[in-house]
Amino acid sequence: MKKLFLIRHAKSSWDNPELSDFDRPINSRGERDAPFMGKVLKKNNFSPDLIIASPAMRAITTAKRIASELEYDPLGIIQNNRLYDASTSEILKVIESIDNKFNFVFVVAHNPGLTLFNNYLNSLKIDNLSTCAISGIKFNTDDWSKIEEVKGKSCFYEFPKMYFD
Repeated sequence: MKKLFLIRHAKSSWDNPELSDFDRPINSRGERDAPFMGKVLKKNNFSPDLIIASPAMRAITTAKRIASELEYDPLGIIQNNRLYDASTSEILKVIESIDNKFNFVFVVAHNPGLTLFNNYLNSLKIDNLSTCAISGIKFNTDDWSKIEEVKGKSCFYEFPKMYFD
């Protein structure tokens, strides 16, 4: 059994228009939401074997904030350039290349790719994976390269606005 949690980066800041999209940090709401969602994961006893993140500032920061709450070493987060502005097929390639010794993986990245990927392989279809939302998918396989064949079943779906206004 493989388990994949898709995590959209926390809310980003648009305060500095001179920054590139890649370099935008998370804003104050993102600083609240990322560790909070890490606490939600911890409360539900979700502890990944591996975290892979887009290297964009807002995604890697989100991954680090969540990892910290789960006592996952932030230095163990794998940054993968293919996850920045990735399509469904690019995300699938990243996931299919994961070593099968890892059974529970977090992928922290961006929309629209994460929403489209979720809807491609998950039994739970969503309109939009909101910022810092987490969609968990279980796959009845022991091989990451087979997840497209087996599709997945939703095992978790939460987002900050479930808790905050």
